[in-house]
Amino acid sequence: MSKDLLYFIPAGLHTEEQLVHLLMSRPEIKFVSLVGIDLAGNDTDEKIPINLFIKNVEKFFLGGAVETDGSSVVLTGVATLNNAKVDMVVDANVNWFVDYNYDNIDEVTGRPVGTLRIPAFLVHKGVRVDSRAILAQSMDYVKNEVLSLLKNTPKVAGLEHLNVAEIQDVVFTVGTELEFWVKTPDETAEVEELSSTQVMQENYWARTRGQARTALEQAIDALKSYGLEPEMGHKEVGGLKAKIGNTGNLAHVVEQLEIDWRFTTAMQAADNELQARILIKEVFRANGFEVTFKAKPIIGVAGSGEHTHIGMAVKLKSGKLVNLFAPTDLKKDFLSAIGFGAIMGLLKNYEVVNPFISSTNDALNRLKPGFEAPVCIVTSLGHSPAVASRNRTILAGLVRDTENPLATRFEVRAPNPFTNTYVAVSAIYLTMLDGIKAAVTSGKTTKELEAELSKEAGKPGFYLETGRAYRSEHDVFEDYTEEERDRMFGKPPTTVWENMQGIANNPEKVAALTAGNAFRKELIDAFVAGAQLRWTTELVNRIIPENCDLIKECKRLHDADGNDLDEQAWGKVNDLRVYLAKDSLATKSLFTRIREAVQAGDFATASGLQIEMSNKIEELKALYNLYKRNIIEVC
Repeated sequence: MSKDLLYFIPAGLHTEEQLVHLLMSRPEIKFVSLVGIDLAGNDTDEKIPINLFIKNVEKFFLGGAVETDGSSVVLTGVATLNNAKVDMVVDANVNWFVDYNYDNIDEVTGRPVGTLRIPAFLVHKGVRVDSRAILAQSMDYVKNEVLSLLKNTPKVAGLEHLNVAEIQDVVFTVGTELEFWVKTPDETAEVEELSSTQVMQENYWARTRGQARTALEQAIDALKSYGLEPEMGHKEVGGLKAKIGNTGNLAHVVEQLEIDWRFTTAMQAADNELQARILIKEVFRANGFEVTFKAKPIIGVAGSGEHTHIGMAVKLKSGKLVNLFAPTDLKKDFLSAIGFGAIMGLLKNYEVVNPFISSTNDALNRLKPGFEAPVCIVTSLGHSPAVASRNRTILAGLVRDTENPLATRFEVRAPNPFTNTYVAVSAIYLTMLDGIKAAVTSGKTTKELEAELSKEAGKPGFYLETGRAYRSEHDVFEDYTEEERDRMFGKPPTTVWENMQGIANNPEKVAALTAGNAFRKELIDAFVAGAQLRWTTELVNRIIPENCDLIKECKRLHDADGNDLDEQAWGKVNDLRVYLAKDSLATKSLFTRIREAVQAGDFATASGLQIEMSNKIEELKALYNLYKRNIIEVC
């Protein structure tokens, strides 16, 4: 990265006069792009000549300079075709990043051409209707409610050290960890080979080599230039050992990496994550690699998560920060009453949070037992308050340091790199607030609140549901059967349809989201409608065709040299191929039945058939692999 370039404009330096002066001194910045975040998490990008921006800078700040329409962004049911005008209004409260095109060098300055990306709200009929607005308004509501709660409850259990009269502000801290896969173009690897490497832990935190190492180092350096304060980059569990190609370089790369950077405020964290994805993809592309942020790019191998760390503190008039989750005595209690309430609120209401975290087929493909991805609504605090410990099999775990109260936070492990962080973080904090209110106003001690969180399934609680358990210090995959997990922690959704039904089936929990009117029902409905439309479209137009291609690849391999075992194995394979894809006058294939269910709007049936299709495809893969192993030419 060049020291001569301007990479970001910090919040607080966005007055019209400051901005114009700065841009006039940076002729390499030739364009402006207003970045709105729709309900699917897509970011808008356009190229507005810088002279036009400077000429109309006041209109950009007030709104009206740039507009789009409902068909260009995902605002399903909000911006309709007969009323589609959507205005874009800048957000001056966060950092603004400059995106450089290193393939386009300005002839005058000799520098890459830059585009100033300005975060913006999407406004329809005078009301903000985008993901960014949901987060901004949600955080304002939660802040005001927490301040009011503390004012009316001067002594909160576990926060005896806090002088409420000294509180100046509430601070929300969010940090994300980005996992992703990289590979050289056209490189492929067998699932069995990738799975073996994963089981033998040959890659996790291993040394990076060659051009992949260079790209990783450059990506970390780029994040630093943009003010993201990177903390670590390393290999993740997935991938293969690279091979040396004909040129002598490591040309056969298939590996999973992770990059982390420092936490910040909720809105800035979401913006930073978006910028990090852009930077990482561009840096690795420049080094000859393809990057995917898909949650489950290869079925049967570890997927990519984006663990999201959630914290809450108050800033005192002296400038000191006090963590609201951390108790007065870190070696006596796990959490304060606010900390216990936060995790209880998230877990109790998670059925209406999950849709905003996992809203795609890809996201739900990752959430399967056996890959360190959470499937159960359960937390872990540790084996004792005096000794911090971690359980990586749960949904949301407590992260703490007994010597540093500011480190106390929750790690939500379900998000993936394409989770819409703006709405996910909104849903997390809003449901945490529901539990915080219940815990603080109950007047219960920290030990009583710990007992509530630790209750067994079937035991009633003052806030948590009777039929559920919410805490486990066990390995939830190894120490419980699937039936036990479902009974204690609830049956996890398998499809997008099932996940979205969590909102339809739990109106009393939706109330935790809509409280304060920050996350309005019309926006929740729009999010659900958009997710379901993308689900059915992908199911019919991508997943079924991809499975058809897989079926075509399962070909008869034996001829005269085959034996009775080959005939039997191929018979099982072919029967399954026919069941999945081939219609007859008497019966319809599974693929056809899915298409017809979607066309008829029978989404419950389509969801059930999708689950069956997924299981049958995995069965087909296993049967065909067994068949191939007995063919001498391909074994």
